[in-house]
Amino acid sequence: MKRIVYLFVALLMMATADAQTLTERQKGLAACACLMAQGDMNRLEPTVRMALNKGVTINELKEAFSQLYAYTGFPRSLNALGVLSKVLENGRSSESHPSLLEDGRVVTDEGKANKQPEWQEGKPWKRPAEWNDAKKAYELGVKNQTQLSGKPFNYEFCPQDDYYLKSHLFGDIFAGDQLSAADREIVTVAALSGLDGVAPQLAAHKQGAVNMGNSKQQVDELCTWLCNEGYTLNTKWPKGEPNPYGKYFIGQSYLADVGGGVMNVTFEPCCRNNWHIHHKQVQVLICVAGRGWYQEWGKEPQEMTPGTIIAIPAEVKHWHGAQKDSWFQHLTYHKDVKEDASNEWCEPVDDATYNALK
Repeated sequence: MKRIVYLFVALLMMATADAQTLTERQKGLAACACLMAQGDMNRLEPTVRMALNKGVTINELKEAFSQLYAYTGFPRSLNALGVLSKVLENGRSSESHPSLLEDGRVVTDEGKANKQPEWQEGKPWKRPAEWNDAKKAYELGVKNQTQLSGKPFNYEFCPQDDYYLKSHLFGDIFAGDQLSAADREIVTVAALSGLDGVAPQLAAHKQGAVNMGNSKQQVDELCTWLCNEGYTLNTKWPKGEPNPYGKYFIGQSYLADVGGGVMNVTFEPCCRNNWHIHHKQVQVLICVAGRGWYQEWGKEPQEMTPGTIIAIPAEVKHWHGAQKDSWFQHLTYHKDVKEDASNEWCEPVDDATYNALK
């Protein structure tokens, strides 16, 4: 009996180990990396504050933003570091409402004396020894790149990039000790998730994140979390308020009037509107962010990505919405509007039809 109990406990421990989940600290790092990659400094500022509150250290954020210059360029790296510096200078959450007492003390709404948040500086930065020895940096880079790729990697097509990758990215940068190799890949996957046109690199680094010490469950959870929380919605268009026509949608959508008769509709992942018909008017859709679907009755669905424009003829039954793993935004307006034009809402797009889309 004891053997059975011991075996059960061992199996339970193994199952628990396989079901690793992201920590709040890792989520904080990932959110900052994703927004930094997009250059969205407005959303980055409160997110940096959130990450510091969740246990990410100041020096870890410095290291993450520095590393990502190799993927996003120096301008965005320096801008993100500037946001971090601004947050540290301000010291307090902008959500607080301090007031001044007669004795000169500044207090919050809760009446507590104002003080700097208990953010952690983290491990002191030190210059990596590899920076003083180009051969050692290159050898470290070869080792790290081989582990990340799962096999020796040589980019013979362009020897310059092959050397930069080995000596600098996986050598000089990875030599720093502020972040573990596993954390570095969490940061990289998050950054690439926020960029358009880098699908091959994202796929490679998702596997690389596993090779560098994360579980596949953690990597999958990371990508799902970034999407569901809206961090991967790379857009300059306003999200707006909850859609007043929500009863004709499955899932959550938002509506913003951007002027000139044009509306911006934002769909959360899996959200789509019902089948519907525009009578005596043409509807135009312009995808501005994320990935979505458009389908006419009796026809194959069309993928919508930024720049896709669809003019929907009057009297055509159709639907449109987000893909399962992406937010989606499109502008919409009507043209060739005739007298007595109207919209007719029909049945929902059932789960079987939607889930079959690929």
